[in-house]
Amino acid sequence: MLIYLGCCTVLAFAAAILLALRGDAPAAAAHAAFAAGAMPLIFAAMGHFVPVLTRSAGAGARIGRLPLVLQGVGILVVGVLAGVFPGAALHAALAVGLAATAGMLAWVLGRGRKALGRPHPGLYWYAAALGCLILALLAIAAGLVWPAIYPLARLAHLHLNTLGFIGLSAIGTLHVLMPTALGQPDPRAASRLTRQLPWMLAGVAAAVLACGLPWLSLPAAVLVGGVAIATLAGWLRGHGIRRLLADGVAASLLLATAGFAGLALMGAAHGVGLLPGRPAVAAFFTLFLLPLVTGALSQLLPVWRYPGPLTPARTALRACLAGHGLVRAVLFLAGGLLLPVNALLGAGLVAGGVLLFAAALAVGLLRRA
Repeated sequence: MLIYLGCCTVLAFAAAILLALRGDAPAAAAHAAFAAGAMPLIFAAMGHFVPVLTRSAGAGARIGRLPLVLQGVGILVVGVLAGVFPGAALHAALAVGLAATAGMLAWVLGRGRKALGRPHPGLYWYAAALGCLILALLAIAAGLVWPAIYPLARLAHLHLNTLGFIGLSAIGTLHVLMPTALGQPDPRAASRLTRQLPWMLAGVAAAVLACGLPWLSLPAAVLVGGVAIATLAGWLRGHGIRRLLADGVAASLLLATAGFAGLALMGAAHGVGLLPGRPAVAAFFTLFLLPLVTGALSQLLPVWRYPGPLTPARTALRACLAGHGLVRAVLFLAGGLLLPVNALLGAGLVAGGVLLFAAALAVGLLRRA
């Protein structure tokens, strides 16, 4: 199922690009990327990492099915926003999404309580991320019930999803994934996660409040961007720029985090009226989500495909997926930066990066072990 979800995420990202190029509702394209693509994959990644963070047994079948439930919810939402399904289906999607997220949060907290010793601090990032997702779903539900507050509720939903759910999940995972990708332990990762969580939560809260109080966008940018910059600085001190750029997975994760820091600056500019909001959503997808997910999948898919001890087949699949990681990440960042200037050229570069990864994925998975 994990391989299936990884492949579906790539398809969801491609669908988001096609929806945007066709001129469909921007919300439909955004939810194709975030709700149908990223959200199920993040739930699957949590199911993979939480047992590691708590030194406990793997996730059971019930938790293993939650990403599929979230995938169905995401597809339903995209269908509603694209005009395929009736609007009333949103209420069902919200109810199922809330139940699934609450179930995952209860499992994460339960594993933390039963952990052998003190759980890794990354667990608390996952719990905070799931809490943000619950708040995001409640916010949009309130907006649907009370249309007068819908504009503010929609903005809160957007920030709680992007900076909150995806951002917290990503940073919490990156501190574990980067040293794994490089094969070099990072003894400072746990302490960085512990120090950074309050600042990141404060930044997310400020960003949400900035939906109604725009002056808070500047402290939000400082807090969120500061976490990203501190993470980058820790990697550069611990591993060095040459080693980070020499590995395709590490290079993708490095540039994704740099893109996240850049997004914080864009958020501040938007808050003070220098930038419109819609390009920031596209930038989140191209500058952060695409290099993040392709880099993470390049590391995780070989483990999911060949679990257990390291084998030549796993090494070969990772080499295939990571081979052009730096090139893909540069295409994503260049395309994202070009979108406001030349939408067709920018989208072409982004699509080229997605196609490069899709081709590597097809070759790697179809190759005989």
